[in-house]
Amino acid sequence: MNKIVSLIMDWKTILGIILGSGVLVAIGVAYGRLRWDALTKDLYAQLEAARVPIAPKIFEEHELKGLPAPVQRYFRTVLQEGQSMIRAVQVEHTGTFNMGEEAEQWKPFVSSQYVITRRPGFVWDARITVVPGIVAHVHDAYVAGKGILRASVLGLATLMELPSTPELARGELMRFFAEAAWYPTALLPSQGVLWQAIDDRSAQATLIDDGITVAMVFQFNEDGLIESVRAEARGRVVGNVTVPTAWEGRWRDYAWQHGMLIPLEGEVAWLLPEGAKPYWRGRITTITYEFAR
Repeated sequence: MNKIVSLIMDWKTILGIILGSGVLVAIGVAYGRLRWDALTKDLYAQLEAARVPIAPKIFEEHELKGLPAPVQRYFRTVLQEGQSMIRAVQVEHTGTFNMGEEAEQWKPFVSSQYVITRRPGFVWDARITVVPGIVAHVHDAYVAGKGILRASVLGLATLMELPSTPELARGELMRFFAEAAWYPTALLPSQGVLWQAIDDRSAQATLIDDGITVAMVFQFNEDGLIESVRAEARGRVVGNVTVPTAWEGRWRDYAWQHGMLIPLEGEVAWLLPEGAKPYWRGRITTITYEFAR
């Protein structure tokens, strides 16, 4: 009997240790999330502080005069006369992210992205499930001319934080530009975009922000919609080195949202000599807009 009582007491001790450890882990996870959320709110505040007035307030077709033919077709397809200009966007995504350098390692993610169109900026706040129970938090952002890329395990331990450089800022402005299919009024000439003709299905677009210039090739499909956006050299992190690499975003599954035709699904890839290496595949679950008034 004493042996049984002793065993019971031992199990109570073990169970107490397990429960105590679980409580500590839960507290740590909660603290990490609060800490990460505070960093996210700070980035949002910096975005808001960098806003500038937007003009004109609405889209009018006369703005398309002189643009390359495929660009005119695109705007006439996705916008309607009198469409209010987009000032800000809130996007929620789900998808998978490839975390493998050599072999593919696709991991599920959910993310929230806040975008300001003038001056251009965004904050992508993602949670990538590395293994069950372990989540990597990621900030990928362009805020007031500065590029930001950092990742943390559970919001507690820093996995990566790239130094702020002109190369990083340029790469993040490219992302803003490529994703403008989600907020198409930001691609209009009045919003600072210069379009140059290439052929009947493509055109080059250039955007300048605070001395940072990015130029990308927009490819349009037979329906007049943006099919892909390509940059010949975007900074790709390989180990501790940033390597200029061809990069492409592809968009599909267009649907009407708030009077505009936008893509709901996309894939992003590095274009390596041995072939394309996709690393982001996502779908919009919700999107809301703030319009100029």
